[in-house]
Amino acid sequence: MRVAVVMTVLALCSTLVGADELFDQGKKVFMEEAQPSCAICHALKDAGSTGAIGPDFNDLKPTEEQVFNAVNGGVGIMPDFSETLSQEQIKAVSHYVSKAASR
Repeated sequence: MRVAVVMTVLALCSTLVGADELFDQGKKVFMEEAQPSCAICHALKDAGSTGAIGPDFNDLKPTEEQVFNAVNGGVGIMPDFSETLSQEQIKAVSHYVSKAASR
Protein backbone atom coordinates (compact mmCIF):
# COMPACT_ATOMS: atom_id res chain seq x y z
CA MET A 1 0.00 0.00 0.00
CA ARG A 2 2.76 2.45 0.94
CA VAL A 3 4.60 1.73 -2.28
CA ALA A 4 1.48 2.58 -4.30
CA VAL A 5 1.07 5.88 -2.44
CA VAL A 6 4.73 6.78 -2.93
CA MET A 7 4.53 5.93 -6.65
CA THR A 8 1.42 8.10 -7.02
CA VAL A 9 3.08 11.04 -5.29
CA LEU A 10 6.19 10.68 -7.44
CA ALA A 11 4.09 10.57 -10.60
CA LEU A 12 2.26 13.73 -9.57
CA CYS A 13 5.52 15.50 -8.76
CA SER A 14 7.03 14.61 -12.13
CA THR A 15 3.91 15.99 -13.84
CA LEU A 16 4.30 19.27 -11.95
CA VAL A 17 7.97 19.52 -12.89
CA GLY A 18 7.06 18.96 -16.56
CA ALA A 19 4.43 21.70 -16.34
CA ASP A 20 6.97 24.11 -14.86
CA GLU A 21 9.38 23.34 -17.69
CA LEU A 22 6.67 24.05 -20.25
CA PHE A 23 5.89 27.34 -18.46
CA ASP A 24 9.58 28.34 -18.56
CA GLN A 25 9.89 27.36 -22.22
CA GLY A 26 6.79 29.39 -23.02
CA LYS A 27 8.14 32.44 -21.22
CA LYS A 28 11.31 32.21 -23.31
CA VAL A 29 9.23 32.06 -26.50
CA PHE A 30 7.14 35.05 -25.32
CA MET A 31 10.18 37.16 -24.43
CA GLU A 32 12.89 36.07 -26.88
CA GLU A 33 12.14 33.45 -29.51
CA ALA A 34 9.06 34.86 -31.24
CA GLN A 35 9.98 37.52 -33.78
CA PRO A 36 8.62 40.07 -33.24
CA SER A 37 8.55 39.38 -29.52
CA CYS A 38 5.11 38.91 -27.96
CA ALA A 39 6.19 41.36 -25.24
CA ILE A 40 6.32 44.22 -27.75
CA CYS A 41 2.57 44.08 -28.33
CA HIS A 42 1.10 42.43 -25.23
CA ALA A 43 1.05 43.34 -21.54
CA LEU A 44 1.69 40.47 -19.14
CA LYS A 45 2.79 41.06 -15.54
CA ASP A 46 4.79 37.84 -15.24
CA ALA A 47 6.90 38.83 -18.25
CA GLY A 48 7.20 42.46 -17.17
CA SER A 49 5.81 43.49 -20.55
CA THR A 50 3.64 46.54 -21.07
CA GLY A 51 2.84 46.38 -24.78
CA ALA A 52 -0.30 48.25 -25.79
CA ILE A 53 -0.80 47.19 -29.42
CA GLY A 54 -2.47 43.85 -28.70
CA PRO A 55 -4.74 42.77 -25.85
CA ASP A 56 -3.57 43.05 -22.24
CA PHE A 57 -3.38 39.42 -21.16
CA ASN A 58 -3.73 40.35 -17.49
CA ASP A 59 -7.24 41.61 -18.24
CA LEU A 60 -8.18 39.18 -21.01
CA LYS A 61 -7.03 36.00 -19.20
CA PRO A 62 -7.13 33.87 -22.38
CA THR A 63 -7.36 30.09 -22.33
CA GLU A 64 -4.53 27.98 -23.65
CA GLU A 65 -6.68 27.09 -26.66
CA GLN A 66 -7.40 30.76 -27.45
CA VAL A 67 -3.70 31.63 -27.38
CA PHE A 68 -2.79 28.57 -29.45
CA ASN A 69 -5.32 29.46 -32.14
CA ALA A 70 -4.21 33.11 -32.28
CA VAL A 71 -0.49 32.26 -32.49
CA ASN A 72 -1.07 29.41 -34.93
CA GLY A 73 -3.24 31.38 -37.36
CA GLY A 74 -2.99 35.05 -36.53
CA VAL A 75 -5.90 37.28 -35.54
CA GLY A 76 -6.60 40.92 -36.43
CA ILE A 77 -3.25 42.65 -36.95
CA MET A 78 -1.38 39.86 -35.16
CA PRO A 79 0.63 37.77 -37.62
CA ASP A 80 0.48 34.00 -37.98
CA PHE A 81 3.54 32.53 -36.23
CA SER A 82 3.08 28.97 -37.55
CA GLU A 83 5.82 29.48 -40.14
CA THR A 84 8.39 30.83 -37.66
CA LEU A 85 7.64 28.89 -34.46
CA SER A 86 7.45 25.13 -34.06
CA GLN A 87 4.25 23.52 -32.79
CA GLU A 88 6.14 22.78 -29.54
CA GLN A 89 7.00 26.47 -29.15
CA ILE A 90 3.40 27.46 -29.86
CA LYS A 91 2.13 24.95 -27.28
CA ALA A 92 4.65 26.25 -24.74
CA VAL A 93 3.81 29.93 -25.23
CA SER A 94 0.09 29.13 -25.14
CA HIS A 95 0.54 27.32 -21.84
CA TYR A 96 2.67 30.13 -20.44
CA VAL A 97 0.32 32.97 -21.37
CA SER A 98 -2.81 31.23 -20.08
CA LYS A 99 -1.18 30.25 -16.77
CA ALA A 100 0.65 33.56 -16.21
CA ALA A 101 -2.44 35.62 -17.02
CA SER A 102 -4.60 33.66 -14.58
CA ARG A 103 -2.33 34.30 -11.59
